[in-house]
Amino acid sequence: MSYLRFEKALMTNLEESLSRELLRTNRSGAYSCSTIVDCNTRKYHGLLVVPIPELDDENHVLLSSLDVTVVQHGAEFNLGLHKYQGNNYSPKGHKYIREFYCEKVPTTVYSVGGVLLKKEVVFQHFENRILLRYTLLDAHSETTLRLRPFLAFRSVRQFTHENGTASREYHLVDNGIKTCMYAGYPDLYMQFSKSNEFVFRPDWYRGIEYPKEQERGYASNEDLYVPGYFEMNIKKGESIVFSASTSEIKTSTLKHLFDKEVEDRSPRDNFFHCLVNAAHQFHNTIKNDRYILAGYPWFKCRARDMFISLPGLTLSIDEQDAFEQVMKTAERGVREFIQGKPLSVKIYEIEHPDVLMWAIWTIQQYSKKAGEEKCSSLYSALVFDILDYLVEGKHPNLRIDDNGLVYSEGRSKAVTWMNSTAEGRPVVPRTGYIVEFNALWYNALRFGAKLASLGNKEDKAAEWEALAERCKQSFVSTFLNDYGYLFDYVDGSMMDWSVRPNMIFPVAFDYSPLSQDQKKTVLDICTRELLTPKGLRSLSPKSGGYNPMYVGPQTQRDYAYHQGTAWPWLGGFYMEACLKLYKRTRLSFIERQMVGYEDEMILNCLGTIPELSDGNPPFRARGAISFAMNVAEILRTSNLLEKYFYIK
Repeated sequence: MSYLRFEKALMTNLEESLSRELLRTNRSGAYSCSTIVDCNTRKYHGLLVVPIPELDDENHVLLSSLDVTVVQHGAEFNLGLHKYQGNNYSPKGHKYIREFYCEKVPTTVYSVGGVLLKKEVVFQHFENRILLRYTLLDAHSETTLRLRPFLAFRSVRQFTHENGTASREYHLVDNGIKTCMYAGYPDLYMQFSKSNEFVFRPDWYRGIEYPKEQERGYASNEDLYVPGYFEMNIKKGESIVFSASTSEIKTSTLKHLFDKEVEDRSPRDNFFHCLVNAAHQFHNTIKNDRYILAGYPWFKCRARDMFISLPGLTLSIDEQDAFEQVMKTAERGVREFIQGKPLSVKIYEIEHPDVLMWAIWTIQQYSKKAGEEKCSSLYSALVFDILDYLVEGKHPNLRIDDNGLVYSEGRSKAVTWMNSTAEGRPVVPRTGYIVEFNALWYNALRFGAKLASLGNKEDKAAEWEALAERCKQSFVSTFLNDYGYLFDYVDGSMMDWSVRPNMIFPVAFDYSPLSQDQKKTVLDICTRELLTPKGLRSLSPKSGGYNPMYVGPQTQRDYAYHQGTAWPWLGGFYMEACLKLYKRTRLSFIERQMVGYEDEMILNCLGTIPELSDGNPPFRARGAISFAMNVAEILRTSNLLEKYFYIK
């Protein structure tokens, strides 16, 4: 029995099946995404979605979908599914689905009369090519397949509508055609492993609707262009491979290529393997540079997300080489930033005040995995340069005060991970002495001092230890309040009494300015007021402004984004803090907490973890369908659990 499997009853119930999405990526920025019944419900959905750097910095939907029609005895059975205005679904091909499962690749089995047709989908690694294999498992008479491509040729941020500018021109290529709707776009090659007839019958399918965009308060309708259809016979036991790509391929190689790509896939037969597969999807290679995308379908490589995610996405699954490759690109970006040079890397938000300190935390995790000696040889120079840069006061929005704490201005612009804005201003204007910034700062100083001692730089080690001690004293007197938890930020006489999850970081970090008793008190409050089955809430229900439901139009969601919603990646640091404080006595508790994340494997985007959840039951998933920091921290927690289970 496959771990990810759905029977006919669920697949034919659109209320259940349309909420479940499927993501495939090529690790070079392109992806394929839809629902498990192949009905696109977002403008970001598409069978072939690729970056086109010649146009802009966005992904573009070239091939929206491919409708397959089974023809027998002159009767046509269309297996496609689209939602049109007025809540109309057509042609309702989902009713023919017998089962869906996803072991190595997504597989759908259709049952139409005496025909049993299997469809498998795989995205070729590092190529903008989606491959679909159709296998006729059973048929009692002659069977024909008719395949109709729906083209968009648009940015994921926009819609296409019927127009006279779109080119209808096409050219025959090896077992298929190539076409391009607009100037500036690459040609789309649609080819088969078998000879076929292309029937040119251009038309626009009007009023296709995307309900997820409706939910989010956006425009939700578009028209898609269909140039015609491909037709070919298929025999019982025969397989036909379809390729859609921005480059031509020799069609005699398609069957072998499909088999090879399937063989390269890791199985998704349990919770852990699903997370590993999801982790690989965030890797993005551009030329010789390696990045971590913050999430799908709309995020790019964001510096903070990259550094928080990197250990979990690589080191926790024994992929040390991948860590080093990403860090090689990241280090170049960091050095260009601290030297005031234009960035040659596609890493966004590297200027945010906490990013450099998260980079040191990331290197610290590498040290625990690869050993202090190797870490020192590879990254000590970078750690020293970052600390020198910060100590010398060169960062544009991070100063070190005489009390040893770091100060950032965040009133006019969001500078922390709580970055939602409304009407151009931060919804949560965290400013001054920010609690996790100073926890990161203390941890960075202590780790930097340790590396300096290993490198016989005793003067540096002494300087940073002294500064860390000053920071420690000030941290406790500044942030710890009479109720036993930490202020979220302090700015002069202004102290934010909101109970927020950012106080979990000084409890979880290897070097903390808090005593053991202080850590336990903070952890207890996080447990009582912030913990959910989907991570920590961004605000306690007892605090003013609690708004846990991430629903409605953009402005409404902006005000809820960090005002009570639950975030799985914060749960990772919470569980790490539990294990550090209570060791093996909390193992069963942590295991139960992990069960809440395993539910996500089959409820939303299959095999991965969404961006956030509502802060109140039933904790529905919201936001991006796959989020790097969440997958990373759950993997890192799994790795920590494994270590504790092996402790004698």
